[in-house]
This record gives sequence, C-alpha cells and structure tokens, in this order.
Amino acid sequence: MTRAERPAARIILLDPSGRVLLFRFDPDDRPPFWCTPGGALDPGEDYPSAARRELREETGLDLDPGPEIARRQVEFITIEGVPVSADERYFLIRAPGDAIDTGGHTALEQRVMTRWRWFSLAELAALDEHYFPEDLADLIAQNAGAAQ
Repeated sequence: MTRAERPAARIILLDPSGRVLLFRFDPDDRPPFWCTPGGALDPGEDYPSAARRELREETGLDLDPGPEIARRQVEFITIEGVPVSADERYFLIRAPGDAIDTGGHTALEQRVMTRWRWFSLAELAALDEHYFPEDLADLIAQNAGAAQ
C-alpha cells in the first residue's frame, strides 16, 4: 500500500493543574479514540508554526509552542481514509487556564471531534478508550518541566 507522507505538529496542552487536553474522535469506520490537538503542516510551513496554528484553530489559544520535545514516525489511516506515513513532532505547552474555544474547527473536525476533556494522569490511566500517542503519560512526566 502506498502511503502519503504527512508531516504533522501535535500539541501536549497542559492546564494550570497539569491536566492534558484531549479531543474525542468518533469516526464512522473505527472505534472512538482520543487525541492531542494538532494536525498536518500546510505547504511551506515549519513544525513550530504548524503547532501554533493548529493550537489556535483547535483551541482558540495563541501561544508559543516552545521547543519540540518528541518525534514519532507512525503509519495510520486518516479520518478521510488516506493511508499515511506521519512524521509527528510534539510540543508541550501550558495553557493559562482551562477554557478553550472550538469555533475554529473545520467542518470535518466539527463532525468527528465530538468532545474534548482535560485529563489528569490518573484519569488517563483509567481511560477505557484508546488515546494517542500511547505513551502520552510518559511524555508528560518526562517533559512537564519544559513546558512554556
């Protein structure tokens, strides 16, 4: 199967209590799952710029993404049904509060991103649905001091 290259920026967004923001995806063709904010780079865009844009579009927050804290090479099928080989770069950002604005979501995001929620690490460990990245709790524990 031929896979499209998909460079993507992902945001590990922590509120002042250290909880992480996840969006719940309810696609038509697979079980629901939770995921950090983020998405594919636009043509000519670098990873930090994409992280800032995606954060603004998906949460209404316009914050500096700071340094990249992790990189993942993963293969999956997008919500649109496209097989991709993704080069995902992760940025850890501290939000000033726990309010977000999802008004910038695209029509597709409005359809499939049905909920959002802040999770403590204990709540994340108890979650009975898949979430991505699968090592999110470890990434937070290893990098929480680096958050902007």
